[in-house]
Amino acid sequence: MSAQARPAPSTRRLAVLLAGLAMFGPFSIDTIFPAFPQMAAQLGADKVAMQQTISVYLIAYALMSVVHGPLSDAIGRRRVILGGLAVFTLASVGCALSRDLGTLLAFRALQGLSAGVGLIVGRAVIRDVLHGDDAQRLMSQVSMIFGIAPAIAPIIGGWMLGAGRWPLIFWFLAAFGVVLLGSVGRWLPETHPPEARLKVKPARLVRDYVAIGTNPRFQRLAAAGALNFAGLFLYIASAPAFVMELLRLGERDFAWLFIPTIGGMTLGAFVSGRVAGRWEPARQVQAGFACSGLAAAANLAYNALAGDIAVPWAVLPMSLAAFGVALAFPVLTLAILDMYPRQRGSASSLQAFFQLVLNSAVAGLLSPLLSHHGLHLALGMAGFVLAGWLFWRWEASVARRFPPPPSSPMIEPGEQL
Repeated sequence: MSAQARPAPSTRRLAVLLAGLAMFGPFSIDTIFPAFPQMAAQLGADKVAMQQTISVYLIAYALMSVVHGPLSDAIGRRRVILGGLAVFTLASVGCALSRDLGTLLAFRALQGLSAGVGLIVGRAVIRDVLHGDDAQRLMSQVSMIFGIAPAIAPIIGGWMLGAGRWPLIFWFLAAFGVVLLGSVGRWLPETHPPEARLKVKPARLVRDYVAIGTNPRFQRLAAAGALNFAGLFLYIASAPAFVMELLRLGERDFAWLFIPTIGGMTLGAFVSGRVAGRWEPARQVQAGFACSGLAAAANLAYNALAGDIAVPWAVLPMSLAAFGVALAFPVLTLAILDMYPRQRGSASSLQAFFQLVLNSAVAGLLSPLLSHHGLHLALGMAGFVLAGWLFWRWEASVARRFPPPPSSPMIEPGEQL
């Protein structure tokens, strides 16, 4: 039976499958955190060099993210996902076999080039099959399941170190890629039919990206979501220093940071799904930023007043911040996808590129600078949340004066506000 002839999967199965596809990106980042000291000792690398295993991955992820979406618009979602999973699995094997930092960084970059297919193309799949409140509910379900990944990934990494040395973590990632390949091959139908596809033409692709990227409404929505998440990602990227140096915990204690954080994100995604269709989208985003702002303020106050930070008080604000991110992000993402119904892959790619470039800067530049002191991390988080909220206020103000136009099948200059 052809991919096009397959029946659409149930919403629950699709949510689990898309969440699994989105999970292998966070797994690639978070499972290696507990292994940083062991990897640094074996590879002869310092803390800054080890941080580049994250930033190289994110930079490659960001660069390739502008290709995944348009490619799926042209040849179908399923082919792109299967190809990306195959490359990711081989790259994970390469990481496991690496014996020097240069080789490891090369294969980490290859992982990054392929890892975006799950999250980026998966968002387009959601919007292919569902609309309106139903799409928000499915995206929230995916976020709930996906939210488990950053919580359990460092724990799995710690277990792997207990059973062997750091290459075992990458063998686990390779096995996870094989499982996803089999699952997608069996259960994911093609959701983007041939008659809706757009030919890959570099000139047109560049023109479309310029049109999307220079649309002020896209810029405001993308910046609001990316900056709000960056406040939380600063702590995720700084997890080795935050957990083992500032909190003085061990390599198997990353759960102290990640379980409250992902618990808040999972709860926020659940609430987002429950209020879909009951709350106005703007109200939901406002509530999300209110939670993130309160968390940032509490975190800043605690770090300013406490001499030495400690659990649980140092990690509780992360839970509320994650709740706020999960509450606002589905609405912001769907608003972007709805702007370009025939170029959802491109819109999803450019949104991901925007966020990944910011995350790469956070991991490669800000985290090494700020992660030596709890107050510095708290100030960084507060600055990101405030900046995201200001972009959202800007968008809300413009939307009141100039309501966004209805979705059109192609990008037109008149869509810009």
